Amino acid sequence: MNRISVELAALGFQALLTALLALVYAGLWRQQRRPYFATWSLAWAVYAARLAFISAYLVSRHDIWLFAHQAATGLTALLLLGATLQFARGLSWRARYAWLGVAAIVWAYVAIFIFRDMRAAGISAALMLSAVTLLTGVVFWKHAARTPSTGSRVLAWTFSLWGLHHLDYPLLRALGNGVLYGVFADVLFIVAAAVGTLFLVLSDGRRALEERNLQLEQLTHQLLRAQEDERRRIARELHDQAGQVLTAVKIELDLEGRREASEMVGQALAQVRDLSNLLRPSVLDLGLVPALRGLVEDFGRRTRVDAALEIDEPLAPFGPELEVALFRVVQEALTNVARHAAAGRVDVRVGVENGSVRLAVEDDGRGFAGEPTPHLGLLGIRERVTALGGALAIESAPGQGFRLEATIPTGAVA
Repeated sequence: MNRISVELAALGFQALLTALLALVYAGLWRQQRRPYFATWSLAWAVYAARLAFISAYLVSRHDIWLFAHQAATGLTALLLLGATLQFARGLSWRARYAWLGVAAIVWAYVAIFIFRDMRAAGISAALMLSAVTLLTGVVFWKHAARTPSTGSRVLAWTFSLWGLHHLDYPLLRALGNGVLYGVFADVLFIVAAAVGTLFLVLSDGRRALEERNLQLEQLTHQLLRAQEDERRRIARELHDQAGQVLTAVKIELDLEGRREASEMVGQALAQVRDLSNLLRPSVLDLGLVPALRGLVEDFGRRTRVDAALEIDEPLAPFGPELEVALFRVVQEALTNVARHAAAGRVDVRVGVENGSVRLAVEDDGRGFAGEPTPHLGLLGIRERVTALGGALAIESAPGQGFRLEATIPTGAVA
């Protein structure tokens, strides 16, 4: 193969890679609808056309292809500049910007067909492309300083070195000289730009997911707080309003000697008080330990399950939201034992270790194999624990009972 054939093959390979890079950016734009991806895609498509034009010039030596190459170089530079400004500053497209493209084409025509100064055309186009590429590198350096990521650093180095590489165009590659050297370097930069972009997109996606998770955690905090506030309000209404009305009715019935009706009202009053206590146990205002003791004792009395509570004494007071969370975890865990475990005994243990409160609920029931079936009870427990920065562990095996253990930092605040 002669030198021209080798150079044309090299340029064709570079054009193919550049077109693939344009497709990558087009796919990113279609997926994320960010305008700078569309502009970058168009820039790389024009860059691929630029390579086709210089290939045609090497074959024919007709000035029309050199003009097309110089015009495509200017358009590529302008598109790269536009994409960079869109990425860095959120620039919006305006119709008047099209005049910059017209100016680049006119200058290429004047330099090639009027001045007939190939070196002036090559130098001006190379300087424009180099300046824009270097500016793109600067933008990514600033982005890497604000939000460090592998992708932004790779792109910063790629565009910075690529911008310097464009400066050798009028010196080493003028009029088609040094094509192989230029193609080899450009291919490396194209591959690096593609890899850096993918890393950047993955990093941005991971960061967006982290922000979304943080928002969900904050929402969970607010929902749990609102839930406790609503429970407190309903419990107070049941106790102060319905409870007082039923008490007054019971007194009236007792005075009238209507014992049967009085007993029915008494049962309704007891149910209202139980429901009020379930929603917001008043004993919780006296501290976590009395509330847990009352909860476990009431559970054992109602279910006939041998229930025991073990607490590391003395247990220092926690924040009110942490105490409510611990109480609710035990409450829901005991409810699950009553509904699903068929247990004869359940043990509740609470202690503090290494700056974290450790809560365990263990029964000797039927257990299960594999992961537990998700239901609102366990989901609620997990949300309460993770919302306070804690961890939840579940262990079970068929016929060997069920163990739930929550570890929450004592300084946790919802």
